Amino acid sequence: MQSRRKLRFRLVVSFALFGFGLSALFAFAALNIRTRVEDQLVNASLLDDAKWANQQAREHPGAPSGSRLLTGTVLSDRTLYKAPLTWQNLANGVHDIYEPGPDGERHHYKLAVYREGGIISFLRYDVSREELGKQQLLFSVIGAVFLFGLLSLAIGLWLSRKVLKPVSQLAQRLREFRKAGKAEPLAAHFADDEVGELAQALDDYAARLTSMVERDREFNSDVSHELRTPLAVIASTTELLQGSPDLTPKLAERLKRIERASRQATELIEALLLLSRAERRGPTRGETTDVAKVAADVIESQRPQIRDKPVAVHLDEREPVSVNAPASVLAVALTNLIGNAIKYTLDGEVRVEVGANGIEVIDTGPGIKPEDAERLFQRGVRGEGAGGSGAGLGLAIVRRLCELYGWQVSMRPRTDTNGAVASIAFS
Repeated sequence: MQSRRKLRFRLVVSFALFGFGLSALFAFAALNIRTRVEDQLVNASLLDDAKWANQQAREHPGAPSGSRLLTGTVLSDRTLYKAPLTWQNLANGVHDIYEPGPDGERHHYKLAVYREGGIISFLRYDVSREELGKQQLLFSVIGAVFLFGLLSLAIGLWLSRKVLKPVSQLAQRLREFRKAGKAEPLAAHFADDEVGELAQALDDYAARLTSMVERDREFNSDVSHELRTPLAVIASTTELLQGSPDLTPKLAERLKRIERASRQATELIEALLLLSRAERRGPTRGETTDVAKVAADVIESQRPQIRDKPVAVHLDEREPVSVNAPASVLAVALTNLIGNAIKYTLDGEVRVEVGANGIEVIDTGPGIKPEDAERLFQRGVRGEGAGGSGAGLGLAIVRRLCELYGWQVSMRPRTDTNGAVASIAFS
């Protein structure tokens, strides 16, 4: 798993590494050039002095041997034996040799050799005394590299604050808009640069989003109004028909089913409208609802689903529980949970238990897989097994309603037998 790093941290580290690397590269190049140039200059000077000493020995025989810069040795072919053996077979030019010095320590020398006219001139230069200067220069360069590295780090910190300040201000304004509940234009507060371009893009996105939300709000309002009218007509007509003196028992049962379906549709519309408004303004409270009473009404409305299946539905109120929410919200949530339990159970029972500040719906259906328990609350996911149908929106709506009022809804497989347990914890 890759670690997450803030943009400011990445910017500071990148700038510091760039400054450190650039100064180190410059220092390496400077040391390398200095070494090469110094070596070439020393070799050229030594060879010139060796030539000059050779020339002086040929023009002024018997004169003291020496050079313009350094003391050397000039020998003829007959006196070559006086030179060290390691020198005698060296060709013309400058050679690197390592020999003990006057202090007994091993020294690094440059030896210039020049033969001409039977005269051989040797000119030796102690390079070891320059090594100390090179070391001091190396230490100075290393110190300068670290100094420039720290300077790059400081500049990176300063630049990161300066460069990212508009981004932080943009994020702060967005947080303030979320607290205020409304969006205001952002681009007017920023310069005409990349951050200003981002602010303008956010303004355009907010405008499109606001327009879409307004259209959705108007659509919900219009649909609710248009649906409530026919549902009210259905409910009133059903009530009138139920009062007819020549109503047969079979027809009366069908009218009750129509009445229950009309009431469920009305509750669903109210819950969805409440959800749409509450997600913008917060949940509506103040109405106290008896959980067991709503559960009993839902069970009765769902009994027609049983048909001829050998399924028994029981309500067990272990202790009274009330919630501070509209009855329509709780009815929609329980209708989905209890309706699914009855739909998926082919044989056995569905038990609704109220108590311990919550409610559980326990069935003996095919059950669910533990890994699918959370996935079933996602939009568009349908359950598998007997009677599986629908668009997969019911449990997603239940989750949204429960989150709105701070309830915890969950599903899990039964451990004692086949089946599933759906539960809502109200606190």
